[in-house]
Parts: sequence; structure tokens; C-alpha cells
Amino acid sequence: MSGFKEPGFTDRQKAALQAKRHLLDKFRAQPGPDDPEVLKRRTEREAIATRREAARQAREAELADQKRREEEAAAAEAARIAREKEEEDARLAALENEQKAKRDARYAARKARGKRK
Repeated sequence: MSGFKEPGFTDRQKAALQAKRHLLDKFRAQPGPDDPEVLKRRTEREAIATRREAARQAREAELADQKRREEEAAAAEAARIAREKEEEDARLAALENEQKAKRDARYAARKARGKRK
């Protein structure tokens, strides 16, 4: 069995030249920009990009609509809380006035009893 033969300078140079040719041939074999297959793939990519853009715009519109609904709900909740607070304040004011009227009536009755003597 023969031993390993180390490649010389010319062998390495030849291999490099062959690799360059192979890459150049591979590049030349690719279809050009006016090739029907390339045009077909490009139109497919553009259609996909258009669908993605439409879906993105639909998502953004849905998110904007959802945000608007949430803001309306928050405003309605704030209005309800404010209305309940006003009603509670009015109820407390009415209760306070009623208690004051009862107290004043008791005071007047006590004064009237005192003057009778």
C-alpha cells in the first residue's frame, strides 16, 4: 500500500482554479431576472407580502377598535362611580338635614316645655 502523497503547489493551484470555475458555472446556471420561473416566484412573494400587510392592518384596526371600546367602558365606569358618589352625597345630605330637623324639633319642644312652667 502506498503512503500519503502531499499535494504540491501546482495541485493546490489547480484545485483552487477548478473550485472557482465550479462556482462561476453554478452562478451562470442560475436563471436571470426575466426568467418566467423567477417572475412567478416574485409575484408569489409580492402576493404574500400584500396579504401580510392587509392582515397587519386588520390587526391594527382591531386593536384600535378594542382600545376604543375599553376606553368607552372605562369612561362609562367612571361616570357610574361619579353618579353613585353624587347619589351617596345627596343621600347623606338629606339624612343630615333630617337629623338636624329632628334635633331642632326636640330642642323647640324642650324650650316650649320650659316656658309653660
